[in-house]
Amino acid sequence: MIHSTEKVISHKVGLINLAEQLQNVSQACKIMGFSRDTFYRYKEAVEDGGVEALLEKTRRKPNLHNRVDPNVEEAVLKHAIDEPAHGQTRTSNELRKIGTFVSPSGVRSIWLRHDLACFKDRLKALEKHVAETGAVQTESQVQALERKKEEQEAHGEIKTEHPGYLGSQDTFYVGTLKVVGRVYQQTFVDTHSKVAHAKLYTNKTPITAADILNERVLPFYEEQGFSMLRILTDRGTEYCGKPEQHDYQLYLALNDIDHTRTMARHPQTNGIVERFHKIILNEFYQATFRKKIYTTLDQLQEDLDVWVNKYNTERTHQGKMCCGRTPFETLIDGQRLWKQKQLG
Repeated sequence: MIHSTEKVISHKVGLINLAEQLQNVSQACKIMGFSRDTFYRYKEAVEDGGVEALLEKTRRKPNLHNRVDPNVEEAVLKHAIDEPAHGQTRTSNELRKIGTFVSPSGVRSIWLRHDLACFKDRLKALEKHVAETGAVQTESQVQALERKKEEQEAHGEIKTEHPGYLGSQDTFYVGTLKVVGRVYQQTFVDTHSKVAHAKLYTNKTPITAADILNERVLPFYEEQGFSMLRILTDRGTEYCGKPEQHDYQLYLALNDIDHTRTMARHPQTNGIVERFHKIILNEFYQATFRKKIYTTLDQLQEDLDVWVNKYNTERTHQGKMCCGRTPFETLIDGQRLWKQKQLG
């Protein structure tokens, strides 16, 4: 029996295997829709070169006479490192200024041969070049790398060095209780350790957004020996407004905490807290509302606190920071990173 994971040749391997099982080449060819001549060509190829011999072989060969001069190619590659943000047309125009003539399509063909066709690939090449040579980055290179960092954050790739480096805060609409009315949850998640805090309110205002920080988050981190450096929120009115008149922004300023907002139309920027909201909905709210009827906000808050404590101290996480540990264990281990940064 011949085995192969290549989808391209699965039908060829299947024909040979079927003929072996049926012990009848004619019947196998009839079922699979091949001629006997084709079967024997496949079988002979396998006997001579193994299953790999069934792969389609391209007959295309590069025409080296059409390739640009090596000096031009070297200039294009150097420009890709020096100015990774330039497109193929801009690169062609800039090289023409210094006497190197290559068309935009010629630039792209060179990029394709060296895996530099898109901006991200050229940034990777720049980072590799700096790491290997220790070269000092130019202003345009620094700007390109900063642009890459912003794009990564826009797609949820958050940089976090240690617990307290960056907190993620958001408002979650729980639902409506008959006696209480609308219920909102203010949520805070440390992006490094994934330790979470949650408190319920009957409205969403700058006061409630600052209250959870004042009552729960900052005292907790002070007790653990950390300080909160930066908080990431969306652009909701409870988080954003005129700095001199907005209670939440005034509170952050008083506690020397930087405020970062998500990029417009990119809610995934705050993906860590959004993921927590999905977990708490599935594992707590949907279950508890089926088991118990709540008449006061305090009753629901008590059960919520119990669940959040289990989440922080008992529920393991598989993320790149936690690696199978609980959020609180990750927080404790993060004290070493915090001390290293403080010494630095």
